[in-house]
Amino acid sequence: MISVGLARRLRDAGLRWDPVPGDRFVVADRDMDDEVFTLSDMTVDVHKHATGSVIGFNGTVEWALDSVEAQDTVWLPSETQLRERLGATFRRLSPGPAGWRVDLEVVGRATHTEHPDAAEAYGLALLRLITGD
Repeated sequence: MISVGLARRLRDAGLRWDPVPGDRFVVADRDMDDEVFTLSDMTVDVHKHATGSVIGFNGTVEWALDSVEAQDTVWLPSETQLRERLGATFRRLSPGPAGWRVDLEVVGRATHTEHPDAAEAYGLALLRLITGD
């Protein structure tokens, strides 16, 4: 799982999230960044409204939280979701000097990112792709 810090950077750079069951997230800026939630059809699910998506906390009497606007959360995409977002630019994930190396090809130009954690390496690659850095 990527760090909340990198997830925030991705969100702020323009990564959009359409919540689906199985997705993990944190509730932003409510002193809950350490509490990772998982969307589920049973406990935490998405309610689509004309004004946007609302994430509902069903049956969680121990929480003083009924629902939260999706825009007030930070999505923690999985390695698979990050790789899917890289699309055709993704070439490979391999061990590298700094841990894991993600190789991309963007408009005929090779680039890469490295990090000790594979998910963070994917996240950094996606951030590079979104920001053009």
